[in-house]
Amino acid sequence: MKLLLFICLLSGCCLLASRAEESRHIGDFILGSHFKLTGGKITPIPIKPIKFRVYSDGIHVRVSAEGEEEASTVFEIYRSDGIARQRPGRGALEVVPGLQGINRNGGIVRHLRLTKDFLTMTTFPGVSDQTLVTHCKALEPATPAEKTAP
Repeated sequence: MKLLLFICLLSGCCLLASRAEESRHIGDFILGSHFKLTGGKITPIPIKPIKFRVYSDGIHVRVSAEGEEEASTVFEIYRSDGIARQRPGRGALEVVPGLQGINRNGGIVRHLRLTKDFLTMTTFPGVSDQTLVTHCKALEPATPAEKTAP
């Protein structure tokens, strides 16, 4: 129940009428870090690792905690031509395949950056000077059959 409450607070709990069978499974991600930005101060928020499952129908991306598929956040894809990031150890930017999405619900704006290697959700509460950032790393498929599945 505590996990579900955290997911509700983190993701806004957009309930979906569509089911996972109607969308393609994109991947699984594990929570790597969760922190709060207030002004120029970064405050890490300790939390147990949570596994997120990600699905897409090509127009939307649905993110849910493993085992909590009915409580999801749906992001509308607004950009799918790549994600710019700084190259490790270099100053130059590179563009990697990925997409960006947005979710607006109850005065809260959530932004999604998704590549094959990471998922980042950024939450901007409407009447607050705080920003919440959740960064997740991709998990390898658990079985050889999942590795070859389309």
